[in-house]
Formats: sequence, structure tokens, C-alpha cells
Amino acid sequence: MLSVSERAAERIVEVVKTHEGQYRGLRVGLQDGGCSGYTYVLAFEAGPAEGDLVIEQGEARVYVHPLHVPFLAGSALDWDEGAVQSGFKLENPNVRRVCGCGDSFDV
Repeated sequence: MLSVSERAAERIVEVVKTHEGQYRGLRVGLQDGGCSGYTYVLAFEAGPAEGDLVIEQGEARVYVHPLHVPFLAGSALDWDEGAVQSGFKLENPNVRRVCGCGDSFDV
């Protein structure tokens, strides 16, 4: 399914601990949008919804809605710490086309 790197797991745990009681994990999903069809949704949430796939990497929890599982199969979630920008990075082998601005994709 979706793999979570050690760096991504560490960042998830850090945010959850910083917002103790408010968040328990990170949701990874898709929504319609952009010029190529889909955009990723990454959001910290209080817990999984009924039916969610819950991926555990150490203390980190990642939630994926069952409808999004086929689109994210084989994907890898990482944390990229850069000099100018830092954030979660998702490598998805199912992506067939990316728009020119890089914000949306098609599978």
C-alpha cells in the first residue's frame, strides 16, 4: 500500500505531540481539482473515519479513505527538509500525467 519513511513518521509524531489531544494522525487522500484531474490532500486529523485504512509506522498513524487506496497503491510518503521549503512529499507510481505547474495529476 502506502509506505511511510522514517523522516515522515518522525514529523507526523512531532506534529501530533505538539497538538496533543487535537490530532492523532495524518490523512493522505485525493480530491478532484487542478488542470490534470486530482490533487493530494494531506491533513492532520483527530482520528480515522470508519472504514479507513490505517497505516502505522512506529507511533505515526496515516489514514487513507478506502476509495483512495487504489490510486495510492505503491506510493511512498517522505518528509523533505529543504533550505527554502520543507514539507511532505508523495511519490506515486500510479501517476500518468502531471500538469505544467505540478500541482495536479492524473492516474
